[in-house]
Amino acid sequence: MKISELARKAKVSTKAVRYYESLGLVTPVRLDNGYRDYSADDLRRVREIRALSRLGISVDRTRPFLECLDVGHEHADDCPSSLAGYRAAIDELTTRIDALTERRTELIARLRSAAARNFPLSPRDQERTKMTNLYELPAGLPVPEDDGAARHLAATAVPELTLPSTTGETVRLHDLGEGRHVLYVFPLIGTPDVDLPRGWDDIPGARGCTPEACDFRDHYEDLTAAGAASVHGMSVQTTDYLRGVVDRLRLPYAMLSDTEFRLAKALELPTFEAGGERFYRRLTFVIRAGKIEHVFYPIFPPNEHAQQVLAWLKSNPA
Repeated sequence: MKISELARKAKVSTKAVRYYESLGLVTPVRLDNGYRDYSADDLRRVREIRALSRLGISVDRTRPFLECLDVGHEHADDCPSSLAGYRAAIDELTTRIDALTERRTELIARLRSAAARNFPLSPRDQERTKMTNLYELPAGLPVPEDDGAARHLAATAVPELTLPSTTGETVRLHDLGEGRHVLYVFPLIGTPDVDLPRGWDDIPGARGCTPEACDFRDHYEDLTAAGAASVHGMSVQTTDYLRGVVDRLRLPYAMLSDTEFRLAKALELPTFEAGGERFYRRLTFVIRAGKIEHVFYPIFPPNEHAQQVLAWLKSNPA
């Protein structure tokens, strides 16, 4: 067969076939008219070279496999020398993977370090450092509407539930102690090195967890002065992850982790799905004497929500 036909059947370029021939890996017969005539064996060799090359084995290192075919074996890797070729290729890939993994780990560490170092701490710090104001939400976010999913919660007893806290201890939601306690539930706090689920900004009420956490941080003293005995944030994210959030944002309050949606099951709380995962819808409880005294739902804008809670506490003194 002609070189064009061989290239078409083997799914390679004619240039590649000529290169294999220059290395002595393919040896076509020369016809009287000067044209090359490739056999079925040549086609098989070219296909084998192509398959091995796609696995990362360089063309010049396919010789042991081709020699295995030459001595009559059905498969190019039926010989010990072929297996040695596999091992050598695997060792090289392992070395490259280890090096790339080390580089990736260092890059992630540098990214997280830079993000934590440069994260805006307060409006004054943002102005001083001329950094992006993360308190400002993107324009045009959809406003969540009241779908009635939280109307049954007012005056409801808090279930007997204990959740892990970023302090390393556990918190009994049904026994928070005397006074009023603020528990704000949010979907997901992201980090600069992790993308948010696709379409996150298009989901009403999803975007804004970091500004909300920072708003509670900046008004924490005001909230306690207005009668809040404690403030907690809660999401389905793990305690270790939330502990990093507390450190990065320098939050004066603890975060609770409810990875199994235990509170949602007990109180039939509203949730939503995004990117193949399930999240809490944003809502806030004021808890007193083991009961839900007040519910904020829906919440918008989240970057002003702590101030909304503060206004309610002041307007409704205990």
